[in-house]
Amino acid sequence: MPYDEGHATVMRDDLYAAGELPGIEEKRMFGGLCFLSFGNMVCGVHKGGGMYRVGPDRYKDALALPGVEELSFTGRPMKGLVEVDDDVLGDDDTRRKLTTMAMAFAASLPPKPPKKPSKKAPRKPSKKTGVSKA
Repeated sequence: MPYDEGHATVMRDDLYAAGELPGIEEKRMFGGLCFLSFGNMVCGVHKGGGMYRVGPDRYKDALALPGVEELSFTGRPMKGLVEVDDDVLGDDDTRRKLTTMAMAFAASLPPKPPKKPSKKAPRKPSKKTGVSKA
């Protein structure tokens, strides 16, 4: 399993308990599950922990919290994004502070325009089974 569903539930509960965040949706990304507001990433869970998009203004404050580290999927830090491991996701106080920071940053961003539907032709049925491959 790419991420812990229990962590996703806790993060989801934190988002709804923290207050109004319009346009919230869930999307599978980065081998995990991300929570977005009008297309902008707020936070997410992945194998071994989670991540929060706190933005550049709250970045140093987030890194000062116990167990919070720079997010570096690409091998270099991604400014405005922080990462926590499973243990930190179990710390209610730290997790809620990060959730509040991430929600505030997401609320400051303009909504992303909806993606246009793909114009790819539907796949042809398989010769062996007669069923379309998806």
